[in-house]
Amino acid sequence: MAPKKAKRRQQQQGEGGSSNVFSMFEQSQIQEYKEAFTIIDQNRDGIISKDDLRDVLATMGQLNVKNEELEAMVKEASGPINFTVFLTMFGEKLKGADPEDVIVSAFKVLDPEATGSIKKEFLEELLTTQCDRFTAEEMTNLWEAFPADVAGNVDYKSICYVITHGEEKEE
Repeated sequence: MAPKKAKRRQQQQGEGGSSNVFSMFEQSQIQEYKEAFTIIDQNRDGIISKDDLRDVLATMGQLNVKNEELEAMVKEASGPINFTVFLTMFGEKLKGADPEDVIVSAFKVLDPEATGSIKKEFLEELLTTQCDRFTAEEMTNLWEAFPADVAGNVDYKSICYVITHGEEKEE
């Protein structure tokens, strides 16, 4: 009986830190991160290495990535990047983000008619002239990810969803 208790205590201590990261995400998000991890782990050894990153970037058309860049990516983790570390890294990146309802409320201030959208030109002016100003490249990336409709409006609720969940909502 004593060995079982010791084993259970060891599991609780060893997994306590990692189980917390799993509670940060919905099960569907964890599954999507697992799929992404599997795609990145090109050699299927359960660890993301520089070679894995180089290979996956090459499949996306980025062929001339410098070794220093790959090393910097891998060094963002405190050790080998297994799935738990991978998930923890995403959790840390998302930890600073406000909850979705808070971000939506901030956009609602700019949407007095409560249409759920904002004029693209108005949003671009705000993002390029206020506080942490967006660069031209960041604006291009934003509009590629969230194009305006034919009337020139941007759906800010979908932007908020992606900021807090990391993927687009399936409709």
